[in-house]
Amino acid sequence: MKRLMCVTLAFTAVAILALSATAMAADNNIGTWKANLAKSTFSPGPAPKSQTLKIEAWGDDGVTFTSDGVDAEGKVTHSEMQAKYDGKFYAFKGNPDSDMLAYKRIDAYTLEITTQLGGKQNATAKAVVSQDGKTRTLTQTGKNAKGQTVNNVVVYDKQ
Repeated sequence: MKRLMCVTLAFTAVAILALSATAMAADNNIGTWKANLAKSTFSPGPAPKSQTLKIEAWGDDGVTFTSDGVDAEGKVTHSEMQAKYDGKFYAFKGNPDSDMLAYKRIDAYTLEITTQLGGKQNATAKAVVSQDGKTRTLTQTGKNAKGQTVNNVVVYDKQ
């Protein structure tokens, strides 16, 4: 009876570890996301007219990120980067408010993001994908390139 109980516990532990590894390996940020401006807040404003993110897997533990949109003045915007989820800084091209970005994956639904501009940390953010995978919310605080305090909550819908 004790042997059966030990075998059952061992099997259960292995199954739990396997499921945990699978859950950690999933990345719910992957996909195309369109900013839902009606549900988002931008401080300071003004809000962009549109923004679409395309996030693709890069290697075993990273992403290729492309953002295209139109700013408040009607100018086309484009930014891009590739980053691993290792907390190290990677070049962030095309973003006037940051030139380096670091990602740290908390779980399959949550990322912590840190940005730098000119070698100095200027903002932090958290990106959270809803459990149903339909919504991605980015909450950002810090300073922009003009030195203004930023408190943005950008809601994205999965496309």
